[in-house]
Amino acid sequence: MGSHLRGGVDPVVSERRPPGARPWPRPRPRPRVFRVLMTSGCFEPGFRGGGPVRSVATILDATSSSVLPTLVTRDRDLGAREPYPGLSGRWADRGRARIFYLDLRRPRHWVRLWRDVRPGTFDLLYLNGMWSSISVVALLAVRARLVRVPRILIAPRGECSSGALSVKARKKQFFLSVWRHVLRRVDPEWHATSAGEAADIVTLFPWARVRLNSGPSTLPAQPIAPPVTTTAGPARLVFIGRIAAIKNLLLVLTALGRVRAEVVFDIYGPVEDHGYWEQCREALRRLPSTVRATYRGELRPEAVRETFHEYDAFLFPTLGENFGHVVAESLSASCPVICSAETPWSSVLEAGGGVVLTDPSAEELGGHVERIAAMSPEQRRTARLAAAAAYRTWRAGATQPTILDEILLADAAR
Repeated sequence: MGSHLRGGVDPVVSERRPPGARPWPRPRPRPRVFRVLMTSGCFEPGFRGGGPVRSVATILDATSSSVLPTLVTRDRDLGAREPYPGLSGRWADRGRARIFYLDLRRPRHWVRLWRDVRPGTFDLLYLNGMWSSISVVALLAVRARLVRVPRILIAPRGECSSGALSVKARKKQFFLSVWRHVLRRVDPEWHATSAGEAADIVTLFPWARVRLNSGPSTLPAQPIAPPVTTTAGPARLVFIGRIAAIKNLLLVLTALGRVRAEVVFDIYGPVEDHGYWEQCREALRRLPSTVRATYRGELRPEAVRETFHEYDAFLFPTLGENFGHVVAESLSASCPVICSAETPWSSVLEAGGGVVLTDPSAEELGGHVERIAAMSPEQRRTARLAAAAAYRTWRAGATQPTILDEILLADAAR
C-alpha cells in the first residue's frame, strides 16, 4: 500500500509471475447482447389479433439469452375500447423481454416511452406490420434520429399479399404510394415466413432484401389422436378465425347454401369487421334447414386445439396467410383442413393433411363438403389419421431458430 501512496503502480497490475509459472488466465469475453426494439399493433394478454400475436410471443419466448427484446404495443386488444387492467402506460416484464403498453391517444404515454427508450442503444428495430400506427411512428422516429437504431427489419405479417391488399384497396394503395418512398430511403431488411410471402414483398418493393425464416413452433411434437370409437351422425365442420373479409367466411356460408346433405357447422372468432359480419349473418339466415350453423363467439387461444379436435374438417378458404397458425393448430388436433392455395401449407395438405382448393369457389368448396358428409364414420377417422400423420412429419422439421437468433448468428459468422 505504501508504494501505491508514494506514486507507485498498482501492485495487482505490476505483480510478476515466477519463472516457469503458468500465465494468468485471460478474462473470458462477455457474450454479445443483441438489443432489439420491437413493435406490434397488439399483443398478449389480448388474442384477437390472431397469428401475428402468437408469432411475436414465440419470438419473445424462444430467443436465446443473447437477445434482449423491448416490445412496444397497444394497451388493448384488437377492436377493444377498454385497455388491459393495470397495464396502460406501464412497463411489464416477460422473461428477458420488456413490454410497454401504449395508449395511442395519450401524449404523456408517448413522452414517457420516448424518455425511457431514448437513452438506450439498440442494434435493431423490428417492426411487426406495415399499417400499425406504432410501426409507422417508430420508423419515422428512427428516420428523424430521435431513437438510435442502425438497422431496421420489417415483418409485414401477410400484409403484402394480393388478398390482403384487396381489402380496403384504395386506402392501402394511397398509403403505399407515400410510404414506399420512405421505406426506400431507410432501406430496411424484410422478414418473410414463407417463400410466397417473400415473393409478395419483392413484388411490392423490388429493391427489398428479404430474410426467409418461419421460426420455431411451440406446438407439441405429437398431435391429439382422433377418437378411437366412431359414431354415425352428420359431418361436423368448423371455422375458427377473425371475422374479416380476408378470412373469407362468407364464401364458406355461400358454399353451405348449396349443400343438401345434413351437416353441422360452427363458427368461432372475434368480429373484426362488423359490416362484413352483417353480410355473413344474412347468408346464415338463407342456409337450408339441413345445415345447422351456429356462431359460438370468441375462443381463447388455449382452447383452440381442443375445439378443433371435436370436428371432422376445418373450412378455411382464406384470401392470404403469411404463415397460418390456425392451420397448424387444426392439424395438431387431427382435424383435416380444406384450404385455399394462399397459404404455405399446400404441400402438407396434399400429403394427407386435407384439401387445397384449386378454384376457391362456392361450387368447389360445396362439393368437398358433400364428399365429407357422404363419408362413413370410419372414413372420417381415416382422414383424421392422415391429417395427424401429415402434421407429425411437418412438426419434425419445424426446428428453425427465431429470426432474431438467425441474424445474431449471421453477424457472428462474418
